[in-house]
Amino acid sequence: MNKLLKLGLSIVFVLSLLVGSVFAEDTIKIGLLAPLTGKGADDGINVKNSVVMAVEELNASGGLLGKKVELVYYDDRNEPKEAVGLAYKLIERDEVVGVVGGSYSFPTRAVAPIFQEEEIPFVAAYALHPDVTAAGDYCFRVGFLGELEGRGCAYLAVEKLGAKTVSLIHADNDFGRTLSTGTMEYLEKYAPDVKVLSDQAYPFGEKDYKAYLSKIKEENPDVVIASGYFFQAGPMLKQAREMGITAQFVGEEGADSPETPKIAGDAAEGFIIATNLNRDDPRPFVQKYLKEYKERFEVDTCMVGASAYDAFMVLVNGIKTAGTTDGDKVKDAIAKSEVEGLTGTAKFTETGEVIKAPVAQIIKDGQFRFYCDMDDPRVIGQ
Repeated sequence: MNKLLKLGLSIVFVLSLLVGSVFAEDTIKIGLLAPLTGKGADDGINVKNSVVMAVEELNASGGLLGKKVELVYYDDRNEPKEAVGLAYKLIERDEVVGVVGGSYSFPTRAVAPIFQEEEIPFVAAYALHPDVTAAGDYCFRVGFLGELEGRGCAYLAVEKLGAKTVSLIHADNDFGRTLSTGTMEYLEKYAPDVKVLSDQAYPFGEKDYKAYLSKIKEENPDVVIASGYFFQAGPMLKQAREMGITAQFVGEEGADSPETPKIAGDAAEGFIIATNLNRDDPRPFVQKYLKEYKERFEVDTCMVGASAYDAFMVLVNGIKTAGTTDGDKVKDAIAKSEVEGLTGTAKFTETGEVIKAPVAQIIKDGQFRFYCDMDDPRVIGQ
């Protein structure tokens, strides 16, 4: 009797494995890494929410290759070591066919070589360090390189605001350094008469910017190019206005968050950023996304969410065009693709960099509004 019972249990176990395998084959798994806790949590949650929306819309319209898409997401906490472990988890345990990089540059550049080696198509949403796509031909980016955004900031300061003097301030990390490099590149090449009064770098975890701002107040520049995430830009703007600094501040996509005007309050008014999401984009599907996100999550979305949505759709389009989930064929399809997204039409260079122009937004009445397009060849490098 015990032998029969054991045999029966074994058969049930084997059948459950087979059934589980069949069900697993009925879905296409796509991975997502994002900072869902810690300082970048507001961005990470926006990323997750936006990609979940994209998955739901896709599945409601029939799925992908006749199957439902299953999103597997993890919190990388903006930590490279954490991200590396999760990358292997997505590959080895979850068996994903592609991954959206919904995190910042430091963890994203750590995992890109892993997905390259394992031949898993990887699309970074907004990480801007050049090492991400330098990992190889399985790695793509729908956001901008840091240098390009830096050039965009310089373009705004010089061409739109007429600055003759500028002061630079940025975080002392990959993000800030590449932005500063791009700004200086533009100024040296296209605006040599513009005087750079200072180029200050602050620790990533800085909260009190008064020492840096005191120097800027003394310099009295026409424009301050201040690079940083929303949790840096918000306090900086507030402290600057409290100190009586009246110069125009220009930033970039790191500050593209509804948290920036919440933190800075009235001090955020008139702040201009180079980014990739135009809230006043007239295309119906962009306005639909903005409206539905606000209604569903009771907060405005931002460029990180829109970029992650676009990164997911680039992967989906690659799989659909290839007609298979085979990594080699999917990455070839992505490389040749042209996908109309929330942040513009994405097509790629031979090195996996997106070809599109940034847009400038200005904060008016606490909301980001359209300021100008920046399709100038001096900015986009074309």
